[in-house]
Parts: sequence; structure tokens; C-alpha cells
Amino acid sequence: MTKKIEDILVKNSLHPKYIINTHNHLDHCGGNIYFQKNYPGCLVYTSLKEKLFMENQEIQGAILSSSTPIKGIDISNKPLPVDFILDYGTNKINDEKFEIIPLKGHSIEQIGIITPEKVCFLGDSIFSSEIMEKYSFPYLYDIEESLNTLNSIKTIDADYFVISHADKVLCKDEIIELCDKNLNNIENYKNQILELLEQPLTREDILENIAVLNDLSFNFYQYHLNLGGVSAFLAYLYSKSLIEYSIESGKLYYFRKS
Repeated sequence: MTKKIEDILVKNSLHPKYIINTHNHLDHCGGNIYFQKNYPGCLVYTSLKEKLFMENQEIQGAILSSSTPIKGIDISNKPLPVDFILDYGTNKINDEKFEIIPLKGHSIEQIGIITPEKVCFLGDSIFSSEIMEKYSFPYLYDIEESLNTLNSIKTIDADYFVISHADKVLCKDEIIELCDKNLNNIENYKNQILELLEQPLTREDILENIAVLNDLSFNFYQYHLNLGGVSAFLAYLYSKSLIEYSIESGKLYYFRKS
């Protein structure tokens, strides 16, 4: 993807001077080093908490492992330096004004960018229909923040919306429709997990059932990623007093609250 971006820049005689990263996941910021090396003086911007993760890449693997990352999910420990932290609201970069908006949920402090031309870049705050068909179980860091973000996207004052892992730019009506589709997908998995928890299950049991019911398959890294997704749902359901837990013979079980 880095080379594809560079090819487009070269084709249009553009020289990158600034990078704004919506969040810390490597498919969104891993190319920074290439551009900073090949285009000296290129500056990187992101939010405060995403900066912490970008400059300490081992944190993401540690979250998925609950320890020093096991080999296979320690994708990178190379720091990705950030030059400036963006505040919410209007930010001035090279005499251009950009609106920075909070899009928490998929990651700890993901941000969106609205350009002066009213084009909004949404990162991974919303998933395309193609992604949901391929990977229906969403990786979310915080379910409640994701729900808030998806509802807030519907109210953004922009004409066009750029989302990651999609093959086209969306208009206002299309983004509202996609928000509802994402919200329904989260609701579907929330209800599915609650139904499964009519009997006590471990976190691993829940993921196994989700995989079987939805015909999902994982490699080693994806297993840990989706186990993290299950944890996000459990944290959300517990915060809403919808589930309880018990520890029996060294196993942690979750079950629906009666």
C-alpha cells in the first residue's frame, strides 16, 4: 500500500510534507518510516493516546497477549515517531484548516479529519460492507465508544466520506446507511453472545461458538485479535449489568444475569 500511495503522489507531481494517522494499527501507520526516510522533513500528526501506541508498538501485542507478546502476534516493535499531537476542533497545518473529530472505539483514541473541501476521512471507525461480509465479527477496543462514534458519524457536516478498506468514496446518504449496517452488526453479535451466555461459558468458549455459528476461521494472530473482540463485548455487557461471572476450578465463566 505504501508504494501504491507513492505512485499516486509521483504521478500527480506531489511531494508529501505531512502525514495524519487516524490510529496506531500498522496497516494505517506502518508506511510512515518509508515516507519519512524518502521525503526528509515529512511530519507526522495524530492524537495523544494513538501517539503513545505508535511510539511503543509492543503495547498492542501486549494487550492481545496479556503479557510480553508471544511470537506470532508481535508484529512489530519498531517505534513510529510522531512529531505533533492534534487537538479536537480546528487545527492549522501549513495555512490550511482541518477539523479533527474523535472517533474512539476501534482503537483507543482514533481520530477523523474533515478537510476544507468537506471531505471526511474516517479511518477504521466504520467498516465497509465488503469487510463485514469477509470479517463479520468486528475488532473493537471499546463497544460503547464505537456505538457513540457510529451515531455521531451520521451528523458530520461533510459531503464525502473516505473509509479504509473500501473501493469508493461515499456520499452522505451512503455513510448514514453504512452506519446503520455497522450498528446492526454490533447489535447482532451482542444478542448472539447474550444468547450463548444462557449457560456459563469461558471467553474461549464464546469465541469458539461465534466461529462455528458464523462460519469464521482464524490464523494464530486473528485468533488473539478476535479473542480481544470478545473481551470488548464482555466488558460492555458487564458494564450494562447484563452478565455476571464466576470462577470455578480455576476457570473464569461468564453467564447472563437473571
